[in-house]
Amino acid sequence: MSRRELPRSYARWALSQGINRAVLSVASRRGDPLAELMWSHGTPDYGPLRARGPLHLNPFMAGTVSCAAANEILRSSDFGVGDGQGELPVPLRWLPAKVSSPDALGPVDPPSMLAVDPPLHTRYRKHVSKAFTARRISSMAEMVTAVAGEVLDQIDPRDGQVDIIEEYAAKLPIAVIAELLGVPDSDRPDILRWGDQAAAILDPGLSWRDYTRVEAAMRSLHHWFEDHVRRLRADPGDDLLSALVIAGDLDDIELHALGLLVLAAGFETTVNLLGNAVAALSAHPDQRSLFLGDPSLVGGVVEETLRWDPPVMATVRQAYAPTSVAGVDVPRGTAVAVVLGGANRDPAVFEDPDTYDITRANADQHLSFSAGAHFCLGASLARLEARVGLRMLFERFPDLRVRGEAVRRPTRILRGYATLPVAL
Repeated sequence: MSRRELPRSYARWALSQGINRAVLSVASRRGDPLAELMWSHGTPDYGPLRARGPLHLNPFMAGTVSCAAANEILRSSDFGVGDGQGELPVPLRWLPAKVSSPDALGPVDPPSMLAVDPPLHTRYRKHVSKAFTARRISSMAEMVTAVAGEVLDQIDPRDGQVDIIEEYAAKLPIAVIAELLGVPDSDRPDILRWGDQAAAILDPGLSWRDYTRVEAAMRSLHHWFEDHVRRLRADPGDDLLSALVIAGDLDDIELHALGLLVLAAGFETTVNLLGNAVAALSAHPDQRSLFLGDPSLVGGVVEETLRWDPPVMATVRQAYAPTSVAGVDVPRGTAVAVVLGGANRDPAVFEDPDTYDITRANADQHLSFSAGAHFCLGASLARLEARVGLRMLFERFPDLRVRGEAVRRPTRILRGYATLPVAL
C-alpha cells in the first residue's frame, strides 16, 4: 500500500470498522447481551439476548433472536441494507465517497447485491438469477456429482487421517463456483487463498491490522477480476460471468461486485455448511447412524445443520422509517442485528431447539438463507452441493469421524471450521 493510500485506507477502517469496534467493545464490557453476542469469538449463547424479549434495543442498535421478529424485519420495506446512508450526519455521508477505493470494495459495499436495496438490487438480481433457475440447478447435479467423485478419488484412505476441510469441503464448492465464473484451474489456489483472507470483512469491528490484511486480499481479487473480465471479453465461455460480460448491461465495477459476491456466497458458506455437517454428525452418533442407515435422510442432515449450526450467524438491517417490531418501537435510522443463528433456535418455532435432529419435520423453516428481497439466490445450489457432497462422502468413507483438534475459523459472522481432522 502506498503512503498516499494509507490515510484513505485508515479512514475507511475508522468509518467501517473502528467506530463499531469501540462501540461493541465498550457495550460488551458493560454486559449488553447483543454486544456480547456480536463481539464474542466463542460458541454463541443466545439465551441472554432472548431473555430481553423479541427485540432488544441498546443505545447503539437493536437485535433479535426471535424467528418471528427476524422474519418481519427481513421482509419489511421499512428496513433495508442502508445503502442510502440517509441517517448519517452530513460529514459522514461525504467521507465514504472521498475515501472509497474501487479496488478495495468488498461484498458488503455497494454495488454488491448485499449492500443495495431495490430497485438497484432488483436490477442486479435479475441478471444473476438466470444462473440459478430450477432447470439450471437440476442440470448441474451431474457436474457436482462428477466433481465430488474426482475430489474423493484424490483422498487416499491409507492416510488414515485427513483435514476434511482442506481435502474435500473447500475443493468441491470452488470447483462449482469456478464453473459459474469461468475460473481457470491454474487460478483456483490464488482465489481460495484470497477469498479465505477476505472473509473476515463481514465481521463487525475488525482491528486495523486485520483490516489491512482483508483489504490487501480484496485488492488482489479485484485485480484478478479485472484481468479475468478482459480475457472473457476477448474469449467468452458459457459461464455466468461471460454471459454478463457479453450482455454489456453492467460496468466493470458492477461486474467485479457480482463476481465477488458469487464467489464469496457460493464458496465460503458451502465450505462451512459441509464442515459443520460433518462435525455435527460426528458429535451425534445416533444421528450419524440414522443417516448411514438411510441415506435418503441427507436432505434432513443439510436442513438441520443449516438450522443448528448455520454458516452465517447474523445480518444487519437499518430502519428507513419509524416503525415497530413485535410491539417494540424502532426509531428511524436504527441498525438492527438479525441474529439468524438465534432465530433458528427459537423455541416458539422449533421444539427442543438445541437438539440436533436430522428427522426434524420443520427444520427447513430456518432463516440461514435470509428472507425477503435478499433471500440467497444460491440457496438451491448450496443445498445441492451439500446433499451430493455429504451423501458421496459417507458412501465412500462410512466410518469417517472427527479425530483430533477441530479449529473454528476466527470469523464471527461466518461460522465454520478452519481445520477439521477426521479419521477415515
